[in-house]
Amino acid sequence: MKPRSLLQPIFRRYASRLPERPPYRAPDPLLNNPHATYQQVSEDMTFIHRPPPTAPSPISYTTNPASPLLRDASGVATLPPTVRPEKAQPPRMSDEDLAKLRQLRMEDPDKWSTGRLAKEFNCTPAFVMRVAALKVADRKRLKKKRDEEHEENRGKWGDKKALNHEVRQQRKLYW
Repeated sequence: MKPRSLLQPIFRRYASRLPERPPYRAPDPLLNNPHATYQQVSEDMTFIHRPPPTAPSPISYTTNPASPLLRDASGVATLPPTVRPEKAQPPRMSDEDLAKLRQLRMEDPDKWSTGRLAKEFNCTPAFVMRVAALKVADRKRLKKKRDEEHEENRGKWGDKKALNHEVRQQRKLYW
């Protein structure tokens, strides 16, 4: 190998940066458009109207959204059948029934749970929770009782199931 002379120039043998493609600049479609109409609104504002590029066809979905396949013999468009049958809405509850529902819920929340009242009065449990909400103290007592029952059932679990449950709880903490 030859020793390099101090006067010999040093050349870079690699690119200093990667080449970049310049951003695409599309031409303005309104500029010099023969079909566009220009109207000067003010000194610094111009209103430009350009008609659609094609004329609407008789079966265009923008002018006639109902498909010809959905028309019956008379030419009237009909809707296709629904995917699921619609659920019948439960009838409105009378004031007497609402008062009775609230009274039962307040008398004995252990016996008259939201699910049981919902079946009794033909409504949803969410509706029962909304119209007959429990006092905070009663709610806390019921949650404590439920948690005790759950802990009792968890005590019957095997080692593997308990370990997996513990791992899931730890994973949720770090989520």
